[in-house]
Amino acid sequence: MSLLEDLNENQREAAECVEGPVLIFAGAGSGKTRALTYRIAHMIQSCGIDPRSILAVTFTNKAANEMKERIEQLVGDQARHIWAGTFHSACARILRVDGHRIGVPPEYSIFDEADQSAIVKDVRARIEVKLPEGDRCRDRTNSDVLWAISGAKNELMTADDYRRSAKGPFERLVTRVYTGYQRELERNNALDFDDLIMKTVQLLETHDDVRRKYQQRFGYVLVDEYQDINFAQFRFVELIAEEHGNLCVVGDDDQSIYGWRGADVRIILDFQEHFPEAQVVKLERNYRSTAKIIEAANAVIEENENRAEKRLWTANPPGDNVVLYEAVNEEEEAEWVAQTIETQVAAGGARYGDYAVLYRVNAASRNFEQALAARHIPYQIVGGLRFFERAEIKDAIAYLRALHNPADNLSLRRIINTPRRGIGDVTLEALTLVAEVNAVSLFEACRIFAADEDRCPRARAAVGDFYDTMTLLRQRVGSASLPDLVRAVVENTRLIATLRDSGKAEDAMRVENLQEFVTVAAAFARGNPDAGLQEFLEHIALISDIDQADELSGSVSLMTLHSAKGLEFPIVFMVSMEEGIFPHQRSLQGGDPRELEEERRLAYVGMTRAQKLLHLSHAFHRTIYGETRRQRPSRFLADLPEELLDRRQRYADAAQPRILDTGEDVLEEPSGGREIDIASILARARAASEEPRRGRQRGPAAEQADAVEAYKAGEKVRHPKFGDGIVVTAEADRDDWKVTVAFKGGGGVKKLLAGRARLEKT
Repeated sequence: MSLLEDLNENQREAAECVEGPVLIFAGAGSGKTRALTYRIAHMIQSCGIDPRSILAVTFTNKAANEMKERIEQLVGDQARHIWAGTFHSACARILRVDGHRIGVPPEYSIFDEADQSAIVKDVRARIEVKLPEGDRCRDRTNSDVLWAISGAKNELMTADDYRRSAKGPFERLVTRVYTGYQRELERNNALDFDDLIMKTVQLLETHDDVRRKYQQRFGYVLVDEYQDINFAQFRFVELIAEEHGNLCVVGDDDQSIYGWRGADVRIILDFQEHFPEAQVVKLERNYRSTAKIIEAANAVIEENENRAEKRLWTANPPGDNVVLYEAVNEEEEAEWVAQTIETQVAAGGARYGDYAVLYRVNAASRNFEQALAARHIPYQIVGGLRFFERAEIKDAIAYLRALHNPADNLSLRRIINTPRRGIGDVTLEALTLVAEVNAVSLFEACRIFAADEDRCPRARAAVGDFYDTMTLLRQRVGSASLPDLVRAVVENTRLIATLRDSGKAEDAMRVENLQEFVTVAAAFARGNPDAGLQEFLEHIALISDIDQADELSGSVSLMTLHSAKGLEFPIVFMVSMEEGIFPHQRSLQGGDPRELEEERRLAYVGMTRAQKLLHLSHAFHRTIYGETRRQRPSRFLADLPEELLDRRQRYADAAQPRILDTGEDVLEEPSGGREIDIASILARARAASEEPRRGRQRGPAAEQADAVEAYKAGEKVRHPKFGDGIVVTAEADRDDWKVTVAFKGGGGVKKLLAGRARLEKT
């Protein structure tokens, strides 16, 4: 028991459930990683289980590496023998060894999203030329087509399977593109991300000896983040674990937020139907957040109907109330975030790295970037342009891919004239024709072209020089160390020299990036001494946004709520919480309650990233697509108990207004103009606005006032002299409305007759 003494009762129960199917519901901040690492260490140290028989599948390389490092601290070098990695890396490893049984060549390339999009664009363009106008679906983008193909693969549907179920014009178009898309992948000896899972399932289903090999190898299977798997991933897990039944899955249906990319929350909710003898353990104690943050998050997520019964709790101190800021517009919202961070850091006790600003859509980052930059507050965008997506790095990777897989025509097209070597579009078209006529790869076509004396001498020389360079580099694959090979690529192809010779400042930065790429290769080689070029290319292809996130300790982190999954920060701002933004408009249009429930889960995930302070904000006006619109606060804000909120707005007010008998349209004036907490005024306003619903009788004045535009508490208004303000109270007065308005910018609180004061709603 010594190994498990540091765990709480539920964590210990999870660690001790070793045999048979086990479902561990692990709430946010409940010490899930601790429970998992101790469980595996307990299996090795106390139960005598061979670490080579353990397959641990996670969703990020970062999580897999962290798990192995923690287990190594507990049991030593034995941890290195565990198969721990993502679904994609585990399947890539299986296909590397046994994929040839279903026609997957050992030197296959993994095409990323940019590669996939390029193929879909090309295939669709060729197909639509032959289609009648009604079947071209011009209102659907190439991304829509690619998502449809990906969705089909997540359901293990081939192009033929999809064709049999296709009904409308769009699905018929997808069927044609899917067929051509898959043909292009095969021509390039390439797989996409979805193929890694789908092909592995196909291999295991069609070859009994291969399936038994991996079933016997992995007597114990553990799957983390089980709430986010799709059907193809479920089938892979099921095939590996079906013989021994020792399957442990860990997840939280309340944190299932990837339905848009194929994840199916029903898989975790139906686990006990798939495995009736399963043991269920719940980790509900949160170690991360204050009690008030947890209560607020619970209030939001408990509105969902389709969820397992559980409730997060904590023994942590209550902490501060959740701050809810109600801004006039998006500029004021961003300014408030930046000012709050600046003030809190200046006061001491907080660093810029303690803060995260979370938003629903990437487009929301711009205002916050500008506001932070204006105050010289350092920030970084997590999930922005990744290191491996920079043009010069993609060039170097394309060279490596072409060396590893000469049939990778897509990579060859990228590098054949990068840097410029005199191979233009006309020559490339000629090379393409040579490849088609001779049924060879584009690389082999270069050799044929260079030897053809009837070709233009300059073109022959340029193509021949490229072919010779690549041939010499290919000879170093397998003999040179990985960092030496990468160094040779960036130097012998003149990638670095060309950038260095340009003299441009931005190119100097690109040179540094290429030098850093060599460093990346060296670090990979140190950590994976038995790995080579193929493993390095797989590693690069399967790295996620969070895997590439820089150290988050020195600057404010800006990211989408999806990118924040798995992270935690002392202080969190969740911004732009308005109907149509969060929850997203898509979840409101289709009428599918599952989409709205996923948006609510996303809110829960965001809230539970906060450790000490949680700030929520929305704006009453926001400019979207160049048009300024009135916005409604997110419905998720209405779920929050009022006693957990600290409401704030940027309006000056007066505690005790005095009556003025001036005959002017201003009926009351502030005394001294000092600022007070607008929350108390709004609280009174809300109470007043609710009175009619509690049965207050309407008098003659109210009926006479019906003839003019009515006002109510909380509305935004504008006065020709005092500017913008918010209605605090409103009541009918003869043929007009008597309104109390708190004006922005020190104007204070004034009581007006709306019509006489020429008040306008904004």
